[in-house]
Amino acid sequence: MASQPPFIPGASRPQTGSAPRIHRSRRSELAIWWREIDRVLLGLVLVLMAIGTVAVAVASPASAQRLSTAHVRLDDLHFLVLHLRWQALGLVTLFVASLLPRDTARRFGILLGFAMLVALLLVPVVGTSVNGAKRWLNLGISLQPSEFMKPAFAIALAWILSWRLRDPRLPVMAISTAIMALVGALLMAQPDFGSTVLFVGVWFVMMFQSGLSVKRVGMAVGAGLFGLAAAYMFYANARHRIDAFLGGGTAYDQVDIAKHTLLAGGWTGTGLWLGTHKLSLPEAHTDYIFSVIGEEGGLIACAVIVILYFAIIFRVLVRLVEEEDLFTVLAASGLVAQLGGQAFINILVNLQLFPSKGMTLPLISYGGSSTIALCLGVGFLLAITRRNPFLARDPFARRMPGVRK
Repeated sequence: MASQPPFIPGASRPQTGSAPRIHRSRRSELAIWWREIDRVLLGLVLVLMAIGTVAVAVASPASAQRLSTAHVRLDDLHFLVLHLRWQALGLVTLFVASLLPRDTARRFGILLGFAMLVALLLVPVVGTSVNGAKRWLNLGISLQPSEFMKPAFAIALAWILSWRLRDPRLPVMAISTAIMALVGALLMAQPDFGSTVLFVGVWFVMMFQSGLSVKRVGMAVGAGLFGLAAAYMFYANARHRIDAFLGGGTAYDQVDIAKHTLLAGGWTGTGLWLGTHKLSLPEAHTDYIFSVIGEEGGLIACAVIVILYFAIIFRVLVRLVEEEDLFTVLAASGLVAQLGGQAFINILVNLQLFPSKGMTLPLISYGGSSTIALCLGVGFLLAITRRNPFLARDPFARRMPGVRK
C-alpha cells in the first residue's frame, strides 16, 4: 500500500473530504433552521394549505363548467391541477424565504418593495385588463404587482419606522404616510379598492404599534373616513360596490348567492362534491371558496378555518411578547395583519357583511400571483421571527459575546 506524503507545516491538506464536509454543513444549517423557526406557525399554515387543496378540488368543477365555452371545454379538475402547481411553487418560495437571515430578509423585502412600486407605476401604462380592472403585467406569465407589494410593504414600512431608534427627530410618520398615499393612489388607479383598504389597515396597525399618539390615531381615522368618502364620490368602482352592498345590484346578487351557498349545508355540510348551490357562484374557486366550504363541509368546517386564522394571529403575537427588536415586532405585526385582514375581509364578504372586494381567501383560494406572494409573506414571517432556543431559555445569554441571536 502506497504511503501518504508527509505533511509540511503551512501547506494545505488534501481536500479529500470536502464533499462530505459540505454535505454536513448543509445538514447543520437545516438543523439550525428547524430548531429556530416557529414550527407551530408553520404547521398551522400547512394545514390551511391542505384545506385549500381539498376546497379547490370541490370548487373546480363548478368554475370549470361556468368558464367553459362552446369551443373550449375545461376539465372538471382543471383548476385543481393548476392550483397544485402553484402550491408546489409557493411551498418552495416559503421554504427558501424562511431560510434567510433576518437582515437578508429585510433587504430583500425592501428591494422587492421598490421593484413592485415601479411595477405599479407601469400597470396603468402597459398593464392588461381583466373584467374591467387593469392590475396585471404580462411578462411571459401574468404578474399582479399588488400581491407582491403586500409582504414587501410591511417589511419596508417596518424598516422606515424603526429609524426612530437611531434618531427620534426623523419624520418617520410623515414618510410612512406619504408612501401609503402613493401606494393607495396607484392601487385606486387600477382600480383596486379592496387592496387599498387592506393596505391602509396594515399601515394603521403598524403606525399604532410604533407609538402613534391618541391624537394622531383620531386624525388617521378621520383621514380614512375622508378617503372612503372621496373614493365613493370620484371612483366608480368603489361607488358601485358600496351601492350594490347597500341597495342591491349585480355585485349584491353575487354576495347574496354566496351567503345562501354557505348556509345551504347546515352544520355538517352536504359532503364533498355533493353541493349544488356552488354551481351558481361566479368565482367558486377564488373569491367565494369559503361559501363552497360552507355548503360541502358545513358551518363546522367554516368555524375550524376561522379558528385557524385566529390561531396564526395569536401565535405570532405570542412569539413577539419577549421580542426586543423594533423592526421584528413591526414587520411581523404588519405581515400577520395583512394575512389576517385579507382572510376576514373575504369571510365577511361571503357572509354578506362587507361589500364585494374581489379578494381571495389566503392560503386556501386558487391563485397564481396571490399564492406565491402569500407564501413569500409567510416565509418572511418565519425568517423574521426565528429565535435561538438557547436565548429563549436564558435571556441573560443575549449579553454574552459571540452568541448567535
